[in-house]
Amino acid sequence: MLDVADLRVDYGAAPALSDVSLAMREGELACVVGPNGAGKTTLINALSGLLRARAGCIRMDGRDLTRVPPHRFCDAGIALVPEGRRLFARMSVRENLEVGGYARHARSARAQTLDYVCTLFPPVREKLDAPAGALSGGQQQMVAIGRALMAKPRLLLLDEPSLGLAPLMVQVMFRAIREVNAAGTAVLLVEQNVAMALEIADRAWLLEEGHIVAAGEPEEIFRHPHLRRAYLGEAQDPPG
Repeated sequence: MLDVADLRVDYGAAPALSDVSLAMREGELACVVGPNGAGKTTLINALSGLLRARAGCIRMDGRDLTRVPPHRFCDAGIALVPEGRRLFARMSVRENLEVGGYARHARSARAQTLDYVCTLFPPVREKLDAPAGALSGGQQQMVAIGRALMAKPRLLLLDEPSLGLAPLMVQVMFRAIREVNAAGTAVLLVEQNVAMALEIADRAWLLEEGHIVAAGEPEEIFRHPHLRRAYLGEAQDPPG
C-alpha cells in the first residue's frame, strides 16, 4: 500500500529526516513514536505532500507521489489530520466537514460519509450548525478527524490527535481511531502518548533525531532502550 524509501526532508540546510524507510499494508494500524524534535510531524507532513522530499521516494499502490502536488496525495487516497486541528473557526461545523469531501472520488458519497462521521462522533451531529471555533478542544478534534474522513481515504494520517485533550477525551479519540481502522481504513498515527499508541497499533517505528532507530511489534518498541531512555529517563546501559 504505502512504501517509503530513503526519505530525506530538509529545513533549509538542516536535515530533518534522513534515510527514513517504512511500509504499510492495506488496513493496517501503525504508529510512529519518538521524543519531541525527533521529526514525527515532519514525516507525517511529507507523507501528506505538505513538505517536499529532498531525496527518496513515497509510493502509494506503486504510484510515485514524491514530486506531485499535495492535492494529488488526496486523490491517491491519503488524508491528514494535522496537529492543532486547523479548522476554519468562523465556518460552521457542517461547512468544515464539507470542505473535506471535495475530492472527485468522495463527492458523490458526501451525505453518507457525513452521516458516518456523525455516528462515529455523536456530539458532532448536535453541533453541525455551530461555528467550529465555539467548540471545545475535544469536539474540534472530532471535527478535524471527521473532515479527513469526508475524503474517504484509504490511509488516514493522524498527527498528535490526543494533544491538549483531557484524559477522558483521549480515550474517546483512541476508541474512534480503532473503529475507523476496523471499518477498513489504514491508519498511521504519530503520537506523543506512547503507551496508548503502542497499545492499539499493529506495528510501530521509533524515530529519533530524524532517523528510524527501531521497527517492529509494539511490545518490542516499548522495551527498546532508546524509547526507555527518552521517555522514562532510564540509562541505556546499566551502571556497572
